[in-house]
This record gives sequence, C-alpha cells and structure tokens, in this order.
Amino acid sequence: MDFNKLRDFYKGKKVFVTGNTGFKGTWLTKILLMCGAEVCGYALKPETEPALYDLIFDDHSASSFGDNLRQHYSDIRDYEKLSAAINDFKPELVFHLAAQPIVRVSYEKPRYTFETNVMGTVNLLEAVRNCESVKSFLNVTTDKVYKNNEWVYGYRENDPLDGYDPYSNSKSCSELVTHSYKESFFSDADGKDGRRYLAISTARAGNVIGGGDFARDRIIPDSVRAMSEAVKKGLATGIIEVRNPFSTRPYQHVLEPLAVYLTIAMKQYEDRKFAGYYNVGPDDCDCVTTGDLVDLFCKKWNSGDLSGLPKASWESHAEAGAVHEANFLKLDTSLIKATFDWKPRWHIDECMDMTVRFSKILLRGGEIGAEMEKEIGEFLVSE
Repeated sequence: MDFNKLRDFYKGKKVFVTGNTGFKGTWLTKILLMCGAEVCGYALKPETEPALYDLIFDDHSASSFGDNLRQHYSDIRDYEKLSAAINDFKPELVFHLAAQPIVRVSYEKPRYTFETNVMGTVNLLEAVRNCESVKSFLNVTTDKVYKNNEWVYGYRENDPLDGYDPYSNSKSCSELVTHSYKESFFSDADGKDGRRYLAISTARAGNVIGGGDFARDRIIPDSVRAMSEAVKKGLATGIIEVRNPFSTRPYQHVLEPLAVYLTIAMKQYEDRKFAGYYNVGPDDCDCVTTGDLVDLFCKKWNSGDLSGLPKASWESHAEAGAVHEANFLKLDTSLIKATFDWKPRWHIDECMDMTVRFSKILLRGGEIGAEMEKEIGEFLVSE
C-alpha cells in the first residue's frame, strides 16, 4: 500500500472515525486528512496531558480544524448524540476505534469498560443501520479477543473468542456484536432478501508503539514519561520501571495496522468479497519480551544525540499480587497476508528508531506534526 493509492481512493470520501482523539485515532485522522478525505471525529476529549490530538490539531474548537475535519466531543455510550452526528454527516466509511483500551483500568472500572466497549459498539452499529450512506464499516478490536491458552503458535481467526480480563472480554463481545449485526441486519445480496448491503469487517491488532502515545500502563509511554520526568528534575539518567519484564507480546509500529485498516475499508468498499475478520500483527521476529523491548528503547535512546536529554535505564518492578495479564500472546496473520498480499514494512528495530526519534523531538519542543507527516511519507511509499 502506498500513499498515492490511498489518496486516490479517500480523496473527497466522507469518513466517520470514533475514538479519533486517541493515539491510533490521531494518526488515522492525520493520514485521512493528508489523503484529502472529509473526516468527522466522535470521541471524548483527551484525558492525558499532553495529548497527541491536542498537540497536532491544536484546539478544542471544531471551527479551528478547517472544512475537512469536524469534531464531536461526546461519549460513545450516548446513542442519541452518536446517531445525530452520523445522520448529519452521512459518511460513506466508518472506522470504530472508540474504547476503554487499558487492561488494568478494566479491573478498576469493569462496568464502564463493558458499557463503552460493548454497548458503544451496539450504539454505533445501530446508528449505521439507520444511515443509508454508509457502505464500509471496520471495527478495530485487539489480539486479546481470543481465549488465551499461552500457546507457542499464533491464534487464527477461527479460534474461540473468550478474553480473560474485563477489557479483553469486552472486546470479544464487541466482535460478537459486530457478527450478530452483520448476520441479522445486512446482506451480501444488495437488498434482494430485504436487508441492505453493508461491508463489515473487524481487525484484531497486536500491541502498537510509536511517537505520541501517552496512555497509562503501556511500556513505551512509561519509558518516555520517565525521560520527561528526568528532564524536569534535571537528572542525568531516567529510570524506567518495568512491571512485567518477561511477558511476550507482538509489537508493531502504529502505521502498520493503520495502513491495513485503510486497506480493508477501501477494498471491501470496492468489492464485498474482502469483508471478513482479520488478524493484524507483526512477524514472529517482532514478538519480544517487555524487558527486551525496553532494552532496545534504552539502546536506541542512548546511542543517538542526547543534548539536553538524560540517558535511559530500566529496573524491574514486578508487582506481587498484580492483576492477571497474559504472559504470551501471538497472532497468525496468514489470512491477511494472503488476502491483501500484505507484509510488515517496519520491524522492531525500525519501529524503535521512529519512536525514539519522535519522542526526542517532542521532549525538545520540536514540530511533531511535521515529524508525523515525515514518518507517514517514509512508511507509505511504493516498494
């Protein structure tokens, strides 16, 4: 996939994005706007400080974003506001990213997590069901939707869905809700059976890293925060605290799944045969322990220009009695590779290069909007 192909398709398209003020959502919004799409975002105001969306799009006033970006700061649980926003905008494509995305928060707020991740999906699909303009719908879930037996091989799209913790389970439910709506209310027969056609897919992505993620309880944001705190305190070294150094996860740069999401939504818009359920993840070489990942962060951080910045180091802070999180999780991505002739473009080394480069620019007060555009341009190039 390259930028010209995306731009040719998305230019002038009306695209509705839930959760567009989050980490992935901000990067997705940026790409869509660079492609010339009309974007309507529906999300909560960013809670982190700083927040990538605020840094890139500058202001909470919708009028400041220009004609190609409308912004609704509303809750996905509010069906009336969500439905009104969709019916007013009349999108052709919908990307569903809104979620409570943190495992540890889901233990603290299980009801809120299920309301957001399950009923939020119901609300959106119901609004889409009543909006005739929508032709393509993509629900972004997670690799954690599967019943995790800690197998050494990757989970496939036909493996059982049964997430353990409230976050993972709520996303399993979101998958099932999507499947139910697809089977109950939409058709592959262009209305011949009384149901309207709508191309629907879900994308189950692994862990992503990249510049501008400020979420709680994620290892790379925690690493960047440690560097930021060291800068504020004038320390020579920032110490990163690592909770689960031996947990193995698949890591990919944020642009990897976003390029796949854009491709799925585009291809199923053009041809219904591409609608389905897809794993989106890196190759086996990019499945690493948290300890190895933070080792790589420190190596990349310390080997580059450190003028005005601290060195990076880390310590294990494993918690006794910590809430359950999977120790090993990997996806089989054979289906999406075969369907779209896709393969990961950046592996873990390049991912960390980009993440560290972005983060240093951020801590030095540089222009991160330009850095985003540069990285998007470097990633979305013809091979």
